[in-house]
Amino acid sequence: MAAIPGGKSYHHGDLRNALICAAVGLAGEGGPERVVLREAARRVGVSPTAAYRHFEGRGELLAAVRDHARRALADSMERAAARMPGADDPALAAEARLAALCRGYVAFAVEQPGLYRSAFGTPRTEAADPETPVGEVRAFTLLADALTALGATARPPRAARPAADAAAWSAVHGLSLLLLEGPLRRLPAQRRDDVVDSTLAMVVSGTRVP
Repeated sequence: MAAIPGGKSYHHGDLRNALICAAVGLAGEGGPERVVLREAARRVGVSPTAAYRHFEGRGELLAAVRDHARRALADSMERAAARMPGADDPALAAEARLAALCRGYVAFAVEQPGLYRSAFGTPRTEAADPETPVGEVRAFTLLADALTALGATARPPRAARPAADAAAWSAVHGLSLLLLEGPLRRLPAQRRDDVVDSTLAMVVSGTRVP
């Protein structure tokens, strides 16, 4: 039985999952560039030959890490939404859920930069699995569903503005990248929180435009 980061271990027949866990650890340390199949095999305690029985190459391992990172991102969004207090007004509740989902998105990027970059910035130096259709990215569908629910609370109910889901996603994704790798990365914590609050307020207020 071989140990992997986090005190986990694998037994015969579970090597693929152990390699993915090791690769996720590597991505958390340094983003997708850090993920190397040989290094994942070394951390698990097996030979590269054994690892190649489960993954054809680095690209396939990166795809598995990408899928894990996207699930973790969506989980962060849902946890943030679950922490929101209830509201008697359905419209306010829907707005609060949308803002919380967006906040959970940005928080994941700031707190787990390596995994966040792995979710969307997989290097293309090697062939990887075909890109997942946008509608199958859970982070996106959470935002889309929240916008639909928000529109349903309007009186009279109205459909979301065309491409509002993509616009909301673009706002939180762009903000996340600016905080991680752009000019906003040097902001002090309070100023960063102000920028996040203002951006989320704009996302929510934009849904009120007929």
